[in-house]
Amino acid sequence: MSQPNDDGVDPGGSPGPHHMPTEFDVPDDISGIDNLLEEGGPLEPADVEAVEAGAAEATDPLADAEQQLNERTADLQRLQAEFLNYKRRVDRDRDLVRENAVFTVLTPMLDVLDSIDRAREAGELDGGFKGVAEQLERVVAGLGLVRFGEPGDPFDPTLHEALAHQGTEDVPVPTAKFVAKAGYKIGDRVVRAAQVIVVDPAAGDDND
Repeated sequence: MSQPNDDGVDPGGSPGPHHMPTEFDVPDDISGIDNLLEEGGPLEPADVEAVEAGAAEATDPLADAEQQLNERTADLQRLQAEFLNYKRRVDRDRDLVRENAVFTVLTPMLDVLDSIDRAREAGELDGGFKGVAEQLERVVAGLGLVRFGEPGDPFDPTLHEALAHQGTEDVPVPTAKFVAKAGYKIGDRVVRAAQVIVVDPAAGDDND
C-alpha cells in the first residue's frame, strides 16, 4: 500500500485524506465542463440548444450558397443596368452624330428647294426639270428633312418667323396668312423657321 507524500497526495494518483483542493486539480469526470459559463455558472438546457443552433446556422452550406447566389445575382443585375445605360448613351450619341451630318449636308439644299417651290408656283416645273425636282424632294425627305408651314397655321414663334403683321381678320389667334418660305426640320430640330406674313385677331376676339 502506497504512502502519501508530504503534499498529502497518494503516489498512486489519489489525493490523501489531508489534501486541500486547488485550481489545478482536474476532476476525474469532466463531461459537464462544457456546461460552465465564463462566469462559472452552469448553462441552462435552452441556452445550450440556442448555442448549438447558432453554430449549425453559421456552418450551414445551403445558407452560405444561397447568400452567395443572391450576391452574384445582385452583381449581375447591376452590370446589366450599367450596360443598358451605356447602350442608350451610345445610341443617342450615334443618332446625334447622324443628325448633325444630315443637317450639315441639307442646310445648303434649302435654297435649291426654295427655287423648286417658286418654279412650281409659276407653273414652270415641267419636263425633265420636274422629274429631277421631285427626285430631289424624295431624297431629302428620306434623309429626315420635313417641310412645314402652310397658310392658315396658327403662328408659333418656335416654328415661324414673322416677316410682318398685316392687319386683323376674323381669326381666333395670330395666324400665318402667307408663307414666303417654307420651314424645314429634322426630327424635333428646326433647320429653318417658316417665313410668314401674320394676321392678328380682330379687337376683342381673343377675349371670347
